[in-house]
Amino acid sequence: MGEEATAKRKDAHLDLCATGDVEPAENTTLLECVRLVHCAMPEMAVEEVDLSTEFLGKKLRYPLLITGMTGGTERAGVVNRDMATLAERHGLAFGVGSQRAMAENPQAADSYVVRQVAPTVPLLGNIGLYQAVELGVDGVQRLAEAINADGMALHLNAGQELTQPEGDRDFRGGYKVVEGLVRVFGSRLLVKETGCGIGPEVARRLVDLGVRNLDVSGLGGTSWVRVEQLRASGVQAQVGAEFSSWGIPTAAAIASVRRAVGPEPRLVASGGLRTGLDAAKVLALGADVAGMALPLFRAQQTGGLEGAEQALAIILSGLRQALVLTGSKSCEELRRKPRVIMGQLKDWLEAL
Repeated sequence: MGEEATAKRKDAHLDLCATGDVEPAENTTLLECVRLVHCAMPEMAVEEVDLSTEFLGKKLRYPLLITGMTGGTERAGVVNRDMATLAERHGLAFGVGSQRAMAENPQAADSYVVRQVAPTVPLLGNIGLYQAVELGVDGVQRLAEAINADGMALHLNAGQELTQPEGDRDFRGGYKVVEGLVRVFGSRLLVKETGCGIGPEVARRLVDLGVRNLDVSGLGGTSWVRVEQLRASGVQAQVGAEFSSWGIPTAAAIASVRRAVGPEPRLVASGGLRTGLDAAKVLALGADVAGMALPLFRAQQTGGLEGAEQALAIILSGLRQALVLTGSKSCEELRRKPRVIMGQLKDWLEAL
């Protein structure tokens, strides 16, 4: 694919995510099937809540990752810098979108460079698995170094690629690439899905290869299959419509993967998280960090950095309130509190 085509596709993605029907109504994270148990007498003050955690060797004030969305165009650069500024101000982690455009056109690198506004945040680079096959380990390492990233996200997106008109069709050799990247990045590598979820079988195999950070990125939020369906025509658009609800719901993915891989790997739960209560639920289910993008991106698109600040303030306040109302002073305490699993989520967890 040419660099101009990639840039146009990136801006088309932004347009669709800002205003389009990219969250099919029938999709669900299944977080509605999780109930945290109320504590009528918390015996604590709000200021006692400590939400800090470690990620990529750095300390976060809040267990939140603004997940990778975009890059490769001037407009994308503004989004990345605003989101990175937000992360720096509040002690969050931040990831850029796919650096494929940068690999094809080094002049696009400026849209991914955010260290001038976010010197201390844990910063993730980003490349697709099958672009990594083409670039090789050295090429991926150069992408990370070019933006002074603390780690590299390797994204898995077979569902999106199959619907994307320009997408990949050969998905062989993935685990071999992961093995090579583990040797170079070690604990600085994060393997993530892009809205279809990682299940326990794949998670175990990745951990066995040495992957220490996983983002399950489950079904329930932005469907990148739907995004590509809206760009496609003919057979691809029709088949994409069938698969825009394909995937493992976020709640099922995070709970089953934590059960499968044990306590050591660092897990990010993203995919349809929209509120602080959503974040609290995935932390209770076993995530170390909650990931989100769309609510902050849409707030930024309508209100600039100030709009994104306001949206984030609501999310962080909701997260703190959830901890107080469960009598939890930390995420570790929250995980030990009782919770109720109901309905379809119970079915998913039994099946997985």
